[in-house]
Amino acid sequence: MDDDASKTPVQCVRVLLAEDQGMVREALAALLGLEGDIDVVAQVGRGDEVVAAVLANDVQVAVLDIEMPGMTGIEAAAELRGRAPGTKVVIATTFGRPGYLRRAMESGADAFLVKDAPAAELAEAIRRVLRGERVIDPVLAAAALAEGANPLTPRERDVLGAAADGAVNADIARRLHLSEGTVRNYLSMAIQKTGARNRTEAVRIAREKGWL
Repeated sequence: MDDDASKTPVQCVRVLLAEDQGMVREALAALLGLEGDIDVVAQVGRGDEVVAAVLANDVQVAVLDIEMPGMTGIEAAAELRGRAPGTKVVIATTFGRPGYLRRAMESGADAFLVKDAPAAELAEAIRRVLRGERVIDPVLAAAALAEGANPLTPRERDVLGAAADGAVNADIARRLHLSEGTVRNYLSMAIQKTGARNRTEAVRIAREKGWL
């Protein structure tokens, strides 16, 4: 009997890549394609396309960037938990911020890596999460513990995020279905908790720490 014919075929892991920068996404797909047991079956450039692509392609592991149009990778991870709970989620981001790590883990992500890690490390993380392990960049894990929890409540994050584009209180109130007084109170608390002098500085600090 031919030895090759008797070998068991390799069962490839079905992977989705979600990354808004086309060149980065394609390069990552090419690198993962060199792994004999990983098959990139879908690629998307928007966060709000993740769930549909996962469901349509029977994806086992979704590799998500954080900052994408339509929906962040963290939001997409949370949606996947409800729509495709069997799919493992790996967050791979340029922004290695402790606050992002905490939010990613809260959303149900199984791994959190920074993009400057070698491609082989991402490939191994994909294999490990499929085995039920959790994979976290050790430097980020230590930084997250030192940083502490996000001091902003979900509603304070909503209001501060809505203020990020320079919107006035009245516009924020209409967008979030709140009173202007409530918006002022949330912004005041966010400014106080971030140690900022104004809302613009509060947005900057919250983004730098990954709280927003």
